[in-house]
Amino acid sequence: MTKRSKMTPAVADVRRLVRESFTRQGVETNELVLVACSGGADSLALAAALAFEGPKLGLRIGAVIVDHGIQAETAKVAKDTAAQLGELGFPLVEIVTVEVGSEGGLEAAARAARYEAIDEVAAAHDAKFVLLGHTLGDQAETVLLGLARGSGARSLSGMAELTGRYLRPLLTVTRRETVEVCEATDLKFWDDPHNREDRFSRVRVRELVLPVLEKELGPGIAESLARTADQLREDADALDQLAENAYQALSRSSSNSIELSIDGLSKLPEAIRYRVIRIAGTALDGHFHRTHVLEIDRLLTNWHGQKPLTVPGVRVERQGENIVLKSTKTLKPGAC
Repeated sequence: MTKRSKMTPAVADVRRLVRESFTRQGVETNELVLVACSGGADSLALAAALAFEGPKLGLRIGAVIVDHGIQAETAKVAKDTAAQLGELGFPLVEIVTVEVGSEGGLEAAARAARYEAIDEVAAAHDAKFVLLGHTLGDQAETVLLGLARGSGARSLSGMAELTGRYLRPLLTVTRRETVEVCEATDLKFWDDPHNREDRFSRVRVRELVLPVLEKELGPGIAESLARTADQLREDADALDQLAENAYQALSRSSSNSIELSIDGLSKLPEAIRYRVIRIAGTALDGHFHRTHVLEIDRLLTNWHGQKPLTVPGVRVERQGENIVLKSTKTLKPGAC
């Protein structure tokens, strides 16, 4: 039996955002769209909107539930969530149980395991998109965490609406609104106790940092951070495209090395030049942090006969009129 919902402003808003997101991305009839559902209010509200809008657009819909197995109750939560999704009208619901490692801490390890599982399900069913229930609060937390870590514009731009096959229609919706949707749709959501444990950095930002900012600076902090992310994303996209164009013009490559013209690099603004160096490093499977990029840049801007540099995955030296990056790995297909 399909669940019925009361039409409230929150329900209408979430449905509209899902519908408009599909329109922007050009979703076509009969394509499969999945929703990643944890059983929490955000993802259940999103699932309810997909169940309503998807069939109207001629889409096939499904859901994937990842059981991390970290807490004793998660198996039951996954089963109960699957039952509710079935009542919403989802013909395809898969529960995937994963093992969470320890690399990078519990948060990072759980995230990595979750995305790997979702990717496998999406690939197996040839899904066009996977909807994620990230909200305005998640976006604000992402920006603040990036700021605290001293990140650049790309990190501070937060989460984009579309990343690969992942689609985030609810980035302007508050958690309060997703709870309202669940209540109006008679959905019982799970309040994950981990979302209140201050050993996790996101929880500290959510429960401690953002409330202080709201108190001291006034309301609307999350919305302001989201606007900042949007503007920085626009700037980062433009700079990345300029850097890619410059890289294509200034680089020459072989199977395991890339040469960058010193003359060409020296004419670029720093923001573009640093990105060109990162592009070259990525093409060789290098892992460059800002400190590595600045070290390499000094071979250009502060040359006094330095020895070759060894940065993660790449050896870099100045040879004649070029900066040469060499790797023991094979160049990625399509790099030039």
